[in-house]
Amino acid sequence: MGTWTRRRKFWGWGYEDEQPPMAEVRRIADRARAQLGFGGDRVDEPARVSDLGLRPARRLAPPAHLEPLCHDDPYERAAHAMGKSYKDVVRGFRGEIVHPPDLVVFPRDDNEIARVLEWSARTDVAVVPYGGGTSVVGGVEPLVDEDAYRGTVSLDLRHVSGVAEVDRTSSAARIRAGTLLPEVEAELRPSGLSLRHYPQSYTFATVGGCLATRAAGHYATGATRIDDCVESLRAVTPGGVWESRRLPGSGAGPSPDRMLLGSEGTLGVITEAWLRVRSRPVYRASTAVEFATFAQGARAVRTIVQVGLRPAQCRLLDAGESALSGAGDGASSVLLLGFESAHLPQEAELERAVRCCLDLGGRPAGAPRVRGPHLAGPASPPTRPGAEARWRDGFLAAPYLRDVLVAAGVLVETFETAVTWNHFADFVSEVERETRKAASEVYGTAAVHRRLTHVYPDGAAVYFTVLAPARAGSEIAQWDDVKTAVSEVLLREGGTITHHHAVGREHRPWYDRQRPDPFATALRAAKQALDPHAILNPGVLLDAHSARTAAGATPPRD
Repeated sequence: MGTWTRRRKFWGWGYEDEQPPMAEVRRIADRARAQLGFGGDRVDEPARVSDLGLRPARRLAPPAHLEPLCHDDPYERAAHAMGKSYKDVVRGFRGEIVHPPDLVVFPRDDNEIARVLEWSARTDVAVVPYGGGTSVVGGVEPLVDEDAYRGTVSLDLRHVSGVAEVDRTSSAARIRAGTLLPEVEAELRPSGLSLRHYPQSYTFATVGGCLATRAAGHYATGATRIDDCVESLRAVTPGGVWESRRLPGSGAGPSPDRMLLGSEGTLGVITEAWLRVRSRPVYRASTAVEFATFAQGARAVRTIVQVGLRPAQCRLLDAGESALSGAGDGASSVLLLGFESAHLPQEAELERAVRCCLDLGGRPAGAPRVRGPHLAGPASPPTRPGAEARWRDGFLAAPYLRDVLVAAGVLVETFETAVTWNHFADFVSEVERETRKAASEVYGTAAVHRRLTHVYPDGAAVYFTVLAPARAGSEIAQWDDVKTAVSEVLLREGGTITHHHAVGREHRPWYDRQRPDPFATALRAAKQALDPHAILNPGVLLDAHSARTAAGATPPRD
C-alpha cells in the first residue's frame, strides 16, 4: 500500500508533491494559450485545505468498535467529497466543496464493512463506496437528500487491498477491491502475469472501482472491458454476503456477476474478485497510418476488425486531436496501430492491418516498430519518439495538464459514446456539429476533436474533446449547458449516454431514458431486496426515496 502513503491533491489529479510551482504553471498556461488561441488573462492559485471552511460535520456517533476506522478531519472530508470531472476540479480548485461526507471510514475487511452497513442502516446514514476517487460522472459525491438521512459516510476501501491468491494453472488471480491497478501489476509481475487493464485513470483506479463502473481499459479490441476478466465476484450487501461461484462460464440462469458489474455501489460493496489474467506480452509491433479524413480512417478501422484482426491499439485521432496530442501535425487524421502477444511475433498481424489501411487510402507515417526476443541483436533506439509514443505520453499527462488549464481559465472536458457501424458516419458528424454549435453559443469559440477509442466488429466507441475559454465563476453552468445539449443528441441519434464512464449522478436523466422500463422495475426490486433502507449511494442509478418508502423508513428528526 505504498502509493497510498503519499497525499493526493484534494482538488485535482495526482499527488500534492507533483503540483508544479506557480512559475511553471504560468509557463505551461502561456504555451497552452498560444497553441489554443484562447484562455484567461491570469493564472489563479488553487485553494488550500485551511481555506475551505467546510460545513461542520454532522455528529453521527458510530459505535465504539467502528470509531478507530472513522475520520472527520478537513483533508479527508474534502478529498472524498468529489471525483475528478472537469466540474469537480473547478469546484475543488476554487474551494467550493458543498457536499463533503460527515465521516470517512476505512474498513479493513468484509466484517468491518458489514458492521458499517448494519450501523448505517439502523441510523439512516447514507454510505458512498469509494475506490480511487477517479469518477468523472458524480459517482462518489455524497450528494443525498439531507432530509431523508442523518448524515453521509464515504467508505474508502484502500485497506481492503492486495493480490490474495494466484492460480497459474487457470490463469486467474483473486484480487481485493481496494487494490490500485499499478499494485496489481507489481504483485503479478513475479509470476509473469498481467491483468492487462489500463484505463487513463490507471495510476489511481482500483479493481473494485473498475468493476463497479464496468470500466474499459486502454486496449482497443478483445478483452478490454473489465467485464471480460471476471470469473467471480464477492460483495457485502446490507442483506448479506453475495459471492458467485468461480467458473469459466455458466448457463445457469442470469449471471449474478452481471448484476454487480456496473452497479456503482448501489446494491453492495464489491470486496474482491477472481479475475482472468494473462502472460505478459513480449512481442510487439506498431505503426501509425495517416488518412485524409476521419471518415476514411474509420472505414479502415471497421475493415480491420471485421476481417478478424484484434489489435491492442487501434486508436483513430482526427486532425485536431492528432495535433493536440503530438501524434501528428494537424493536417491528417492518424490511426495508431499496435499488436502484442506473449507467445508469437506480431509483424505479420501488423502488415495485414496496414494493407487494409492502404487499400482504403491510408499512407504510412514512419517505419513500423517491432520488439521481441526473436529479433537478433540489441534493438537500436529510435532517433525520436514515434507517433504512438508521443500520443501515449500526452494521454497519460492529460489529467495533469487539465489542472493547469483550469488555473488558466480554459475548459477542457470530454464525453464518450458508442454506436453501431451502420449509423456511425452520420452519427459522428451530427454529434460533432451539435457539440460545436452548443459550445460556440456558450463560449463564443470552441475546439471540438474526436477519436475512436474502442472498436468492435459491429461498432465503435467515439470520444469527443471540447476546449474553450471558460468564464471565471460560471464554469459549471457553462459546461452544464453544453453537456445537456450533447447528451440529448447522443440519445436522439441512437448512441449510448456512456460507453465506459458509468452513470453516476451526471448521466442519470439520460440513463433513465435509455434503459427499458421493465428493467428499471426489476432493478428497483433488486435494490429493495439487497438494500431495503436505501443507504448505498442514494441517487445513483435509482432514486432513493422509492426504496426507503417501500421499506417503511421515516425521515430522521433532529
